[in-house]
Amino acid sequence: METIPLGRFAVSPDGALLPRPEPDRPALRFAWRGRRCEARVDPGAIALAADAARIPSTADPAADRPRAFAALARLPPRLPRGWSLRLMPDHRIRLEAETPLESPPNATALVAAMVRFALALDPYLDALEAEGAEVPSGSAKI
Repeated sequence: METIPLGRFAVSPDGALLPRPEPDRPALRFAWRGRRCEARVDPGAIALAADAARIPSTADPAADRPRAFAALARLPPRLPRGWSLRLMPDHRIRLEAETPLESPPNATALVAAMVRFALALDPYLDALEAEGAEVPSGSAKI
């Protein structure tokens, strides 16, 4: 079967995206509401992640860090099944999810999964912003 190379993928004649053998898994990076997002393709699944917010710095005396941390603590029970939250060492709040994806995936299925994830992020981004968490600086630079 003849394929066309497209970045980290090989595209088959029927439009299927086949990960090319590389040391790392292929990923697509995109921005949503100024946040850096990523979609990593695994066999049969897509792992999605977004840098949703950032806890304000102690260097900003006007920041309400306790309120932002309280909002972060309230978030996990509200997340959809299969989603997780991580507080990164630089105080970025990272939301992650994994969803099944037909194998081999095609571009339409991949984009649809990314759009569903981005739209599902909105209430959590709103909640974090309302409680003083910041948009991660420079996060949308892809």
